[in-house]
Amino acid sequence: MRLTAKSRYAVTAMLDLALHHDQGSVSLGDIARRQGISLSFLERLFAQLRSRGLVNSIRGPKGGYRLGFAPESIAVADVIDAVEESVDITHCRGKENCRNHERCLTHDLWRDLGHRIEEFLSAINLAELVERCRAQETIDTGSIDRKSGANDAQGISVVIESPTLANESSERTETMPCQSL
Repeated sequence: MRLTAKSRYAVTAMLDLALHHDQGSVSLGDIARRQGISLSFLERLFAQLRSRGLVNSIRGPKGGYRLGFAPESIAVADVIDAVEESVDITHCRGKENCRNHERCLTHDLWRDLGHRIEEFLSAINLAELVERCRAQETIDTGSIDRKSGANDAQGISVVIESPTLANESSERTETMPCQSL
C-alpha cells in the first residue's frame, strides 16, 4: 500500500487541529511538540493543505492555523489527497503493466481493494475521529471503567510508526496520550 508516513502525519496533524478547533488558531510548533513531528515537515504539509483550502493561516502574535472547513466537512480521504498521496495499492499504480509490461492476474483484486479503501476513508471525517478519540479518552481516564466501575487513571495511546519523516531519524514507534493530541 502506498499510504506513507506523509499521509499518516497529515491526518494526525489535521486531527490535532480538529481537537483544538474551538480554541482558536493553533501553531505548528504546538502540533509538532504534541505529535513528535518535525516543524519543517509540518510546514511543508500545511503548505499543501492550505493550497487545497483545508486549513487557513492566521498571521500575528496569536497566529497559527485553523481548519478551512468544519471538521464534519473534511474527510480523511481529502487530507490524504491534499498531500498528494494515493490509496492505489496495485503494483503498477493503475497502469496495468504489472508483470513484464502486461496486466497481472490479480490486478483487478488490488484495484478493487484500493477503491474500497478510498470509499472507507471518504466516509470518515475529522469530527468522527475527534468523537472517537474523546470517547476512548473518557473510557480510559476512569470516567467509565469497563470492568469494575472503579476510577482508573490510565490514558489512551496513539501509536504512530514512522520512517524518516517525523524528525528525520530512523524508523521509530511513539506512543502518545490522546489528550496530547
